[in-house]
Amino acid sequence: MVISMSRKLLRSLGSLSSLSCCGSSRIINGSFQAASASSGCSAAENISVLPSLCKIGPSFLTGRSISTSVLTPQAYEGAIPPELLSKKIVLTPDRTQGCYEDLIIPVTNFHNEDKGFMVLAGDVFDVPIRKDIVHRVVRWQLAKRQQGTHSTKTISEVSGTGKKPWRQKGTGRARHGTLRGPQFRHGATMHGPKPRTHAIKLQKKVRRLGLKIALSARIVEGKLLVFEDLEVPTHKTKNIVNYVSQIENTKKLLLVDGGPINEKLKLATQNLHYVNVLPSIGLNVYSILLHDTLVMTRDAVNRIVERMHTPINR
Repeated sequence: MVISMSRKLLRSLGSLSSLSCCGSSRIINGSFQAASASSGCSAAENISVLPSLCKIGPSFLTGRSISTSVLTPQAYEGAIPPELLSKKIVLTPDRTQGCYEDLIIPVTNFHNEDKGFMVLAGDVFDVPIRKDIVHRVVRWQLAKRQQGTHSTKTISEVSGTGKKPWRQKGTGRARHGTLRGPQFRHGATMHGPKPRTHAIKLQKKVRRLGLKIALSARIVEGKLLVFEDLEVPTHKTKNIVNYVSQIENTKKLLLVDGGPINEKLKLATQNLHYVNVLPSIGLNVYSILLHDTLVMTRDAVNRIVERMHTPINR
């Protein structure tokens, strides 16, 4: 009786001291027995592995509990009905437009060669889009470019005699003092247009902001390309036609160079109604809006940024 009680006490103490190892060994032994039953391995082979696993202790089970696995269609084929899976690619914007953040854009050329990268100033190419500012700037441009040379002749400017056509009374006709009046053929025009300017006033900072908004809008649309230069091998128009055809979704193209326009490029594009060339000093909001794609050189970008950063003379 005493011997049996001491054996039970020793077994209980041994179970408490080796709970972490033996408990895991029972679990591992059970799993190995199930694996041996399915694979045909002997129990002796499984038991030979247990001492090494018992030395690992509970860290083995802990590692198994936090381990991750890669879900592949082959491993879980048929778990989710295919009709519930969407094949549409969802693109989430990685940034918010209009935060005045500097942008990095790749630089290429007409031959689609990699020419590195360029950093675009955020206060010029990443400003909030405001349609009201663009409308004001376009209205100012269109009004200012009107010639205003329209002119009509008043009664003193019309060619003709100043003599009274007939006497005042006795003819039965209406009384008139001149044939150069507006009621007669070849007579004067009353209240007609005279040469004048149609320009309206717009603050310089608003004009500058309009250009920044137009450039930022092309950046958002992905329609602003930066080229290393606008060098073309010859003045042949077919070269420009081939280059434009390589640019996706382009109907009208505006090329902006930093300095004077290359003579070869000018000759190659002058016969294409959908390709126009401007120097950086002539870049404006209305021209950007007329063309769906804008191509600028490095030099043009640097000059535009320098122009936007120049203090306004008041």
